[in-house]
Amino acid sequence: MLALQNKKLVYSLLLRASAETLLEVARNPRHLGAEIGFFSVLHTWNQKLQLHPHVHCVVPAGGLSLDHTRWVRSRPHFFLPIPVLRRVFRGKFVAALKSAFQLGQLHLSGDLALLAQPKIFASWLRPLFRKHWVVYSKPPFGGPEYVLQYLGRYTHRVAISNHRLVSFIDGQVTFRWRDSAHNNQQKLMTLSGDEFLRRFLLHLLPKSFVRIRNFGFLANRQRAELLPRCFEALRSVPLPLAESVPSPIKETAPLGSCPKCGGPMMIVERLTAAQVQLRSPPLPVIVAA
Repeated sequence: MLALQNKKLVYSLLLRASAETLLEVARNPRHLGAEIGFFSVLHTWNQKLQLHPHVHCVVPAGGLSLDHTRWVRSRPHFFLPIPVLRRVFRGKFVAALKSAFQLGQLHLSGDLALLAQPKIFASWLRPLFRKHWVVYSKPPFGGPEYVLQYLGRYTHRVAISNHRLVSFIDGQVTFRWRDSAHNNQQKLMTLSGDEFLRRFLLHLLPKSFVRIRNFGFLANRQRAELLPRCFEALRSVPLPLAESVPSPIKETAPLGSCPKCGGPMMIVERLTAAQVQLRSPPLPVIVAA
């Protein structure tokens, strides 16, 4: 109910608190000792279309050393300690809620009207520190293709996809849902048309709300500087100079064969992340008949 009355504030706090938690714990030398980068995607639904705000974060298994000179890999099958992430996230999120209340930023009406009184709000907030908040970590994707599949499935879908809809008969909507409590068993749920629409509309976001955000070395204000350092640390691309000048074409060993003509491919020029973003599309080549 608090989230529904304060969607923009609560969802922003959720994204910010989760991001700050990952960045802070990763920087700690006791854990990873690195500056990481990642993107976060806000979801507000569960399989039954009920309100369930949570954030998915896609994080590389490592990061830049704090002096930005080398890449620090995480341990195999382990990224950051879950108990630590739980405690830090809980502290940041609850503290942010308390601050929002003190600044008068929370809208509290209807069933939440009593929470507008400071003592009642404080007593409501206190048990949140005693709960075990859920932080879940899963193994990395199998490669770039899997990352793209994840993005395609989850980043631009709202609440339910078409393939889960089974039927609409006599004003009743039937759809598939996955029961995680019973080994992800596929089940059917039937709701009245009004109830289905009510649940779906719970997940409409405030106007202009950004539900996909980048943090760390992927953040907009740092990406142009830090991404080339990441490539250099991973030995993918040499670190460019601050004032880079397009290099002349040099004879180098071929990288492979062109998939179109079969000829050898040569390195012509290396571009920084910032140059790639600013680079205009190549001019079309017109071949006389």
